[in-house]
Amino acid sequence: MSENSILENSSLALDFMNQEHLFPTGPIVKVEGKCLYLNGNDIDTDRIIPARFLKCISFEDLGKSVFADDRIDQKGMHPFDQEQNLNSSILIVNKNFGCGSSREHAPQALMRWGIRAIIGQSFAEIFYGNCLSIGIPCASISEPCINSLTKTIIDKPNLPFNLDIASQSIFNSTESWPLTIELGMKEMLLSGKWDATKTLVQEKERINQIKNSLPYINQFNSLSNK
Repeated sequence: MSENSILENSSLALDFMNQEHLFPTGPIVKVEGKCLYLNGNDIDTDRIIPARFLKCISFEDLGKSVFADDRIDQKGMHPFDQEQNLNSSILIVNKNFGCGSSREHAPQALMRWGIRAIIGQSFAEIFYGNCLSIGIPCASISEPCINSLTKTIIDKPNLPFNLDIASQSIFNSTESWPLTIELGMKEMLLSGKWDATKTLVQEKERINQIKNSLPYINQFNSLSNK
């Protein structure tokens, strides 16, 4: 499978990826949708988004190239190329997902493909933080539970799931699995404080008040105006 073929196949999901109003915003209390299982430990950020795609000046088109090299090697058999997985929003992974370099492009690429939450046995620390900064919950799951969950996903690939942040669980109409979400991430997701840019904009007046109360800034401004 060539790189051009990957880009063509990825266009099937473009309507989903490019609707920016679907990107995370504000408090995040749940994520709904189909689950996609990606098997394997130690999947690093260079596999998630190869280095040649980091030359972009924006993140906008990264979703087309997510797992590009793996997808070329697997000739259309990669989970991100399977028709039943298109428009999946919850990614299920194994151990140490997102290891390797600290590139923030990795979670950005996943988000632009359509991923809105990741459940895994463990995550690389920097990747975990980069996901939180764009509103993608990362929840941990035990080995017995991931084995049971992935069996259900494989047996019923179109089954809808609901990941609930407050109760720390993922469930469908008949089954439920417990998750672990770090307290800090949980509080930031539920409050909406994960969105640092939005928080700064909302606090613009207060920021200006503090700035105006700082003598060294005011003195500098008065001197620069002379």
